[in-house]
Amino acid sequence: MIDRAALDEHVAGYAEILLSAGATGRRLTRDELESRKEHGQRAAEAGLALRGLIRLHLAVARETLSELPQGRGVALLASVEQAVDAFAEGYERSQQHAVRREEAARREFIDDLLYGRSDLGRLAERAVRFGLSLSQAHAVAVATGPEPYGDGYPVARGIETAVLSRFAGRQILLTTKDGRLICVAPGDQPEVLAYFAKQAYAATDGGRVAIGRSHLGAGGVVHSYEEALNALDLADRMELDEPVLHAADLLVYPVLTRDRQAMADLVESMLGPLRKGRGGAQLFIDTLAAYFDSGCVATEAARRLSLSVRALTYRLERIHSLTGADPADPRTRYTLQTAVIGARLLGWPGQEE
Repeated sequence: MIDRAALDEHVAGYAEILLSAGATGRRLTRDELESRKEHGQRAAEAGLALRGLIRLHLAVARETLSELPQGRGVALLASVEQAVDAFAEGYERSQQHAVRREEAARREFIDDLLYGRSDLGRLAERAVRFGLSLSQAHAVAVATGPEPYGDGYPVARGIETAVLSRFAGRQILLTTKDGRLICVAPGDQPEVLAYFAKQAYAATDGGRVAIGRSHLGAGGVVHSYEEALNALDLADRMELDEPVLHAADLLVYPVLTRDRQAMADLVESMLGPLRKGRGGAQLFIDTLAAYFDSGCVATEAARRLSLSVRALTYRLERIHSLTGADPADPRTRYTLQTAVIGARLLGWPGQEE
């Protein structure tokens, strides 16, 4: 049953409009339509359900029919149609504005969360509204694909539906940023990010996912997010082919480049002589990378490079003669391998060849 006491203010003036328009069969005026839109907007802002409001409009129309001259039912229906349509337009317009405001607030929160641009105490308060408790540790996963993704894209919606259905009730935030798919989850629930990675890999047709380490507090989310981004960058520079990367497994690379000048000196000292070889330094660096990545197994390295074992062996011997370091000798292998890693991280030799 309609609670008329709570809803009557939203049909104020409606009966009078029906009586006036229904008696003559005229269309509603601009002012009458605008008044109904305003009532619809206020009803939406009050959080009232549209279904009950429509029933109330129909109830008022039935009551009004008895006050009109006989035979004016068709004219009354025409007036009701115009009035209800205007009311619903105002209601929907208010809802759309509310959705846009909510989207803007969510986007602002996500930007502040991932970049740490807001007061941490205030950020923690806002996080509750979006289902996060920043007093605990969180980890962040970032997924990339062959194209940029935004909130509302089919790929993003599909992943969000799958993750939230699988882990209903968990404190999880799924969003997008700079064309990437992002999942923020409690640090003690690695299964959430693992499932997100699986869904993202499938939905992006073989994209790549990086997972940052778990860190405490609002600043921890930023830290984990940056670790994931750095892992993706490292994967590109190091030509890693793993679909899912864990920042914890890549910590050695930032350590190696912490003193960039020392690393640059090592690279130049060890690999600089390779410029004298036929094909340039990059050819030999690629050869060494394939050799080390295959566990120093010549047949596997040759397969990766589409070479014969004899051709690979010749290149390794040439590297030995140019650098003085034997890739097959454990005593010099580590230094040479470190130099190759450094060359990848520094983008050496780049365009200089």
